[in-house]
Amino acid sequence: MDYRDKLVLAPMVRVGTLPFRLLAAEYGADITYGEEIIDHKFLKCERVINESLGTTDFVEKGTDNVVFRTCPQERGRVVFQMGTSHAVRALKAAEIVCHDVAAIDINMGCPKAFSISGGMGAALLSKPELIHDILTTLRRNLDTTVTCKIRLLKTPKDTVELARRIEKTGVPALAVHGRKIKDRPRDPAKWDEIADVVSALSIPVIANGDVFEYEDFKRIKDATGAASVMVARGAMWNASIFSAKGKTPWEDVKREYVRKSILWDNDVKSTKHTLKEMIMHYSCLELPEGKGVIKCETSADLARLYGEEDYYNFVVSNRK
Repeated sequence: MDYRDKLVLAPMVRVGTLPFRLLAAEYGADITYGEEIIDHKFLKCERVINESLGTTDFVEKGTDNVVFRTCPQERGRVVFQMGTSHAVRALKAAEIVCHDVAAIDINMGCPKAFSISGGMGAALLSKPELIHDILTTLRRNLDTTVTCKIRLLKTPKDTVELARRIEKTGVPALAVHGRKIKDRPRDPAKWDEIADVVSALSIPVIANGDVFEYEDFKRIKDATGAASVMVARGAMWNASIFSAKGKTPWEDVKREYVRKSILWDNDVKSTKHTLKEMIMHYSCLELPEGKGVIKCETSADLARLYGEEDYYNFVVSNRK
């Protein structure tokens, strides 16, 4: 994986499934992260070749629950992001998927209670020895690229010190979200503190935070000196943010997402969550479209809502 001059889709829970990753890539994303998946859950999965879809599925044993789905089209750019608090367990989980993805990334920035309480995500930021153990164990035992994504610590000095320790593990890149654990999305990202990390490291830094327009990719690179740029909400609201040609109207992007969700048999809860996020940003869930999405229980329901019944029937009838 080359981490310089890349536009990167950030990991987003219930959003970063296969259809959305492929949509972002079509618009210009060079690297696409999947949603964070917890190692405990992934260890309960088995690898299944889905000949009907042409995908590789990781399915929870004894169920039909697809925890992670990928396909050959994204093999060179998809990053599997894992939540973990234990080096050996992380390795066992990574070994299941490492040959089907371009890289494994360890989440060290999630501030949500479920992550923190499990010693994962941002809880790792205060445990540099454990970070070292996880990253070196994965790098020593896998042929696949291994990276991690962090948040800012309480002081710029602390962040730089941790980043230097991470660099010494041999990872080829580091993603930095320009917010601290206590910060909320509405709080401005601290690009100047990302710049401090960039100045201190020799490996590529991927800057993340407050990228909402294509022009922001250049703005944050100029402000921080980062090698690459990662975007979350800006892409969730309109995946065409990655296009140098300018944004496509969100209604068109939304419809293409629905079609891709049908094509790749995406979990309807994931599709609904992503659509609701788009609608809440550009419109309102209380209007007919929003209410319609909430009522949908199947992909067929969504196809009817968006006038894609013929496409849905064609796709389903042509599956092997």
